[in-house]
Amino acid sequence: MILPPDASTQNIRTGMERVILQGLDLNNIHKSFGEKKVLAGVSFEVRHGEILALLGPSGCGKSTLLSIIAGLLEADSGQVIWNSSSLENVPPYQRRFGLMFQDLALFPHLSVEKNIAFGLEMDGWGETGIENRVQEMLELINLPAEKIRDVSTLSGGEKQRIALARTLAPMPELLMLDEPLGATDRTLREALLLDLRLILEKLDQTVIYVTHDQEEAFAIADRVVILEAGNIRQIGTPREVYQHPSSTFVARFLGLHNLFKAEPSAQHIIHTDLGEIPFPSGLKKPAVVLLRPDSVQTGTTGPVTLEGELTACSFRGSICRTTIRINKQTLLFDFPISTDLPDPGNRIQISFNPSTALQVFYED
Repeated sequence: MILPPDASTQNIRTGMERVILQGLDLNNIHKSFGEKKVLAGVSFEVRHGEILALLGPSGCGKSTLLSIIAGLLEADSGQVIWNSSSLENVPPYQRRFGLMFQDLALFPHLSVEKNIAFGLEMDGWGETGIENRVQEMLELINLPAEKIRDVSTLSGGEKQRIALARTLAPMPELLMLDEPLGATDRTLREALLLDLRLILEKLDQTVIYVTHDQEEAFAIADRVVILEAGNIRQIGTPREVYQHPSSTFVARFLGLHNLFKAEPSAQHIIHTDLGEIPFPSGLKKPAVVLLRPDSVQTGTTGPVTLEGELTACSFRGSICRTTIRINKQTLLFDFPISTDLPDPGNRIQISFNPSTALQVFYED
């Protein structure tokens, strides 16, 4: 749940300066290690109660950025601002941020209860307060009777929940999760994602969630920041980012691989590797075009029909992943399992509406 900013929590500044809302604001963060630039002017905000996902390939700067926010690393330049106040020279323990890593870092020699209580003891909670808070956390993660267990006896999913409870117990103002589900299998990850989203919404927790997995980010986040080589490539809701990727990099990263070169031809016609395709808005200059896989159907029912060879078909549960070769271009589509498809090696027709199925990228 995203809460609207209250006027009392805004700091409106003049000139070219930005409006800082209640929550986190990153302003032009740079970081290099030797000659390698890891972050190149990263700026975005996380509003109170928002779950924001940092999404990008390995090495794009996601974990470095988390360490800078947490105070474990110092940025070369730029500002980290929390609730309108700069965190410069504020040590990690005074920021009251929680950070949960992929390896979970549970203490193997301590019980579930002692693991969850660790941060509370460091914060000076009293015995009764610790006992009540630990029980509250166990109920929150649906493991109310597990406090005396040795963590080495827990399943993978239980360990994930205990690590989350330990991070949440001291009531962090900002929760940062660094690939928290990276070591889990697909079925467990999907179940944990649903539970995690419900828990964070219930707490109205402000969250930065780091992942390289697009489906994971889309399932949990209110907004997504896509990073490449230390630069922000796009920010938006999961729906906005998926339906309107800002570049061919974002499209490919999101699994939208049906990209091909196109040039202006006759009026309202573009010339492509797939052939001549009607395109109502035309092209200003040579471009790269995306044929969205979710806007195509088999047969000839759409305004534009293309024919090619179905080269492969892979069963994926509720969908069949197909590759279709049209001229020299290989395209990838996911069709419902109920779709009547020919055997590989046979001809197939697909159709689409170019106004909704094609997206143009003008890139140098």
